[in-house]
Amino acid sequence: MIVDCAIYRDGHRSEGPEDFSDALGEARAAGGFVWIGLHEPTEREFEHVTREFGLHPLAVEDALKAHQRPKLEVYDDSLFAVLKPVAYEPQSDTVSTGEIMIFLGDSFVVIVRHGEGTPLKAVRHRLEQEPELLVKGPTSVLYAVADAAVDHYLDVATELQTDLEELEAEVFSPDSGGSRNTASRIYTFKRQVLEFRRATGPLALPMSRLAGTAPYGVAVPFVDDRARPFFRDVSDHLTRVNESVENLDRLVSDILSAHLAQMSVRQNDDMRKISAWAAMAAIPTMLAGIYGMNFEHMPELGWVWSYPALIAVMAVLEVLVFRLFKRRGWL
Repeated sequence: MIVDCAIYRDGHRSEGPEDFSDALGEARAAGGFVWIGLHEPTEREFEHVTREFGLHPLAVEDALKAHQRPKLEVYDDSLFAVLKPVAYEPQSDTVSTGEIMIFLGDSFVVIVRHGEGTPLKAVRHRLEQEPELLVKGPTSVLYAVADAAVDHYLDVATELQTDLEELEAEVFSPDSGGSRNTASRIYTFKRQVLEFRRATGPLALPMSRLAGTAPYGVAVPFVDDRARPFFRDVSDHLTRVNESVENLDRLVSDILSAHLAQMSVRQNDDMRKISAWAAMAAIPTMLAGIYGMNFEHMPELGWVWSYPALIAVMAVLEVLVFRLFKRRGWL
């Protein structure tokens, strides 16, 4: 479905006509551009947009099917960029991703949105409040969308860092560090970090190309060269995000290893205690087994004090073994 369609002239908005071809013609005649926003369009709904703006069929297929990696592709008549905005749910401590597909031409911007949590409405509103930025044309829209997505990455990274600190405190707590649910929570958190990484990692190269810092520094068509400093700023923020994600991934792996080591140590302690009690139980079992054999000729069987003496021997041996294990920390 079409969310919004408008023509921007000299940094100011004017409502566009219903026919996209007329909107594009008006925008070019006035030296402006048309900005169309769509949310999860069907193939039939997007067919008219494809025909009027001459979008490449491969890019159109990606925009309709979604589930794409962040990327930047250049076609004859347009530029195609994919961003994955990230949403964080504090109630469930989960990370979810949407998708933004941007078609950028000489006088048009077509944005296809999939999923929720995308910042497009706020981006359009902010740009309309800054005509000095909007006057730079379609490039300003690409920059604003990328900047909003990456800035939100920083917020999500901060939230995940807070969750990781809570998880770390739980793991090293003497009371709950051995909980059965701890390993499950660590693994779930690692999956959230991986989902976050899939959104931020592949975006580094497209941002470097837009910033002009990629290998060979080739200019990207349909992008104003004067916007390179702005994209460099976005690229710097993205680098910070990727470093944070790397740190999160490394720390959660270390926490999982520490938790497993703690569990192994506690199991060893339990086995030592069990073995110590079993050794103490073996002493009276052995003596009782010896004197429980049905032989007629055995020493001490005829003694009056044989039974008390045997009990005393058992007690003395038990005390000695108990003190030995206690001194070594097995009990």
